[in-house]
Amino acid sequence: MLANDKGALSGVRILDLTQFEAGPSCTEALAWLGAEVVKLENPKGGDQGRLAASEDGVTDAHYFLIFNANKKSVTCDLKSGPGLALVKQLITKADVMIENFAPGVIERLGLGYDEVKAINPGIIYAQVKGFAEGGPYEKFLSFDMIGQAAGGIMSITGEPDGRPLKPGTTLGDTGTGMLMAISILGALYQKKETGVGQRLTVAMQDAMLQYARLAFSDTMKTGKPSARAGEGVVTGGNAPMGLFPCKPGGSNDYVYIYVNRANNRQWHRLLEVIGQPELIGDQRFETARDRYANKDEINAMLIPWTRARTKAEAMKIIGGAGVPCSAVYDTVELQDNPDFETRGIFQWVDHPTRGKVKMPAWPVQMSGNDVKVKPAPLLGQHNEDVLRDWLGMADDDIAALKTEGTV
Repeated sequence: MLANDKGALSGVRILDLTQFEAGPSCTEALAWLGAEVVKLENPKGGDQGRLAASEDGVTDAHYFLIFNANKKSVTCDLKSGPGLALVKQLITKADVMIENFAPGVIERLGLGYDEVKAINPGIIYAQVKGFAEGGPYEKFLSFDMIGQAAGGIMSITGEPDGRPLKPGTTLGDTGTGMLMAISILGALYQKKETGVGQRLTVAMQDAMLQYARLAFSDTMKTGKPSARAGEGVVTGGNAPMGLFPCKPGGSNDYVYIYVNRANNRQWHRLLEVIGQPELIGDQRFETARDRYANKDEINAMLIPWTRARTKAEAMKIIGGAGVPCSAVYDTVELQDNPDFETRGIFQWVDHPTRGKVKMPAWPVQMSGNDVKVKPAPLLGQHNEDVLRDWLGMADDDIAALKTEGTV
């Protein structure tokens, strides 16, 4: 099958009323798969993420660019009568509508599920919130870090004797968005069979439970809160397992080494690599339990070996010997790695105001889907295109909407 530059979701129309990251990361994934995502924005400033991290308060922020690629932007004043009428017209043409406003906002605008379903009975209506509807915190506001705290992620992150920490990744935002994207795909597939739309809701707090399942397996076993394990795993100790320093000693000059507990093959390979083959069969290290009990001795053997090498060298040697191992690569090293660009994992886009920008693309390789990354839209860039294509509006009608401030 030849790759299709229109994408797997070609023909699917998504009306996107999301902002910041959780919702936009969801709709961007669908856009990368070929859906036509129309981002509906306030004519006065648009998505709050456009300028929230902008250097000059005028140019769209890199933050906005990276979560809104491959979308179209249409402006619409939802608080005006003509604006509300316009969005309702767009709803009639949409397969999916998604929003992540603060609790109660979409309902006050007159675009709650019942109202939208009455306009388009087959629509898939998706909502991303901080806390679940009907729960004790349903009216509470949330961002990524709030979702991570409420959903248990912070409680299992950090050193055993230290305070909880927030992981560097935005699990609360993008992690929740990915779960919603998967659910939208499922609903679209179901609709092909039934012709029926449905309402999808996900709370950040609830979504985080999916990313903490390993920790919950530990609690199921012990009956106790899963403990923080630093660079290890929450389900138990192992050795060697963790970060080992490398030359020249920079803040990210470490290599992570993990030896499987299931058997001794990887342990024996590691001993060969570091020049300690005589320790193969040593009773101090012959079981996973023994190795963990003597982890300080194992670390003392490994650290001088890793310190004498760069992280890339250590990874190549240890990983090449069949022992799980990785250098700790930073964002610049990853962005500059030509392999990612060759494989299309990073792609260049030509943004109207930012110029050439290199950004991550959809990482799943699909033989039938080859949609290239396109730059995030300027505010209202696609007003004419979408209103003409979706609604069949004449140029004079679109001009009138602009004059009255509706778009």
